[in-house]
Amino acid sequence: MNRKVTLENLFVHPIVQKYVGRSGMAHAIRVAEKAFHIAIKTNVNPDLAAKAGLLHDIGHYEWYQNGKWDYQQYKQNDIHAIKGSARAHKLLVRCGEDLQPAKEIALAVLLHTDSYLPEGDLQLTPLQNVVAQADHADEEPGGNHHYRRIDEATALSRIQKLDLKINQHLLSHDLEQTS
Repeated sequence: MNRKVTLENLFVHPIVQKYVGRSGMAHAIRVAEKAFHIAIKTNVNPDLAAKAGLLHDIGHYEWYQNGKWDYQQYKQNDIHAIKGSARAHKLLVRCGEDLQPAKEIALAVLLHTDSYLPEGDLQLTPLQNVVAQADHADEEPGGNHHYRRIDEATALSRIQKLDLKINQHLLSHDLEQTS
């Protein structure tokens, strides 16, 4: 399987640097890594899972009051998953992702949280469930996961390693299909 868009392609893109950077690049990378591992265990496409994990908070608005994150204001007014879904889809298509995978990733971004939804049970697809689980596994009380820091060289190195793992998994999966 040949990947048209890699995590590195996304990571270096100015849109990702701006919007994911302000919502927490360290968190986004950890969610991408967790999504990859959960996807492997649950037989979900790890490429789509990692991309959705990386982009899941690309729609965050900065809810700051007096220079400090206002978690209550965020919880009351949050629609970051809605904004992020549209932003992720546009970015993926612009970068050359096929339309169907771009849509699946965008829907996983949309449904990674239920913070903006009315009460009720939502039936998630396996990919959407993977991204929601990965995000939940990395959350900290009061939104502190958005404040973790990572230097650019370390971030890029982790993205490149994850791209390599995805390529290796997809190659071994393709070899299994042909033998």
